[in-house]
Amino acid sequence: MKVCVIGAGAMGCIIGALLHESGHEVTLVDVWKEHVESINREGLRLTGVGGDRIVWVEARENVDRLPIQDLVLIMVKSPYTLQAVRSALPIIGQDTMVLTLQNGLGNGDIIASVVGPQSVIVGVTSHGGTVLGPGAVRHAGAGETVIAEYSGKMSERVGKLAEALTSAGIETRAAHNVEELIWSKLLVNVGINALTAILSIRNGELSALEPGRELVAMAVSEAVEVARAKGITLEGDPLERCLTVAQSTAENISSMLQDVIARRPTEVDVINGAIVREGERLGIPTPVNRALLKMIKVIELTYARRLR
Repeated sequence: MKVCVIGAGAMGCIIGALLHESGHEVTLVDVWKEHVESINREGLRLTGVGGDRIVWVEARENVDRLPIQDLVLIMVKSPYTLQAVRSALPIIGQDTMVLTLQNGLGNGDIIASVVGPQSVIVGVTSHGGTVLGPGAVRHAGAGETVIAEYSGKMSERVGKLAEALTSAGIETRAAHNVEELIWSKLLVNVGINALTAILSIRNGELSALEPGRELVAMAVSEAVEVARAKGITLEGDPLERCLTVAQSTAENISSMLQDVIARRPTEVDVINGAIVREGERLGIPTPVNRALLKMIKVIELTYARRLR
């Protein structure tokens, strides 16, 4: 397949590199000039899961002169989804699959509004990674990836894409329940991202320390109540799953903590903020998630004046 990854952050680089290593024609696109130049000059340096190695994959700052792609993977931070998918329009053809594995609620809706729902595949992944610097990424943890048609219908192309991803070392299954899929991942992010960003700790500390587990339980229990009120069917124990992901990615620096460290806008609005908004609509109090949302907002607003 011809594959273009829009957003060569940690997960974009990891998935792009694995697909490239399995024989697909991959291009990474990112606005971070130094990152792009380093990848093209020295290769993408991967460490962690799968071993330390250099992957010689092409990187660009835009999609200019690229042909129509078979798969466009949107991996930017949620605040930049609309801009990213619009920038990719020149390489999206009638048969191009546009896949989002982003965090939070609403990315599939945004992408579908630009390219049409028939082109969109949504998914979640339990892989974790950290950008170590320009051209360098640590693959901190691996887990299942699940994808589905945005329409909710099963399709042959989703099955084939799941097989291609699995063959590349990204264990993937096809599903049909889009909302359940996204909410399942959302609950994991609700329990991990804001807390690690506020506390400045790695994922594993949340599962290893009793107070951390209690904080995760408080945030996730609110989200579960909101999900159930919406009629979302959740498989298994959401809290147990969240803690398992935290443990399996123990050494990972969450994406939100990476944003805070780099003084970037976070995705808190589409994670904890989504729980707060849905709770308000349904008349369900969400004080813990509201507090987490507001604390992250204060952190963002004081980046220039922070003591650490």
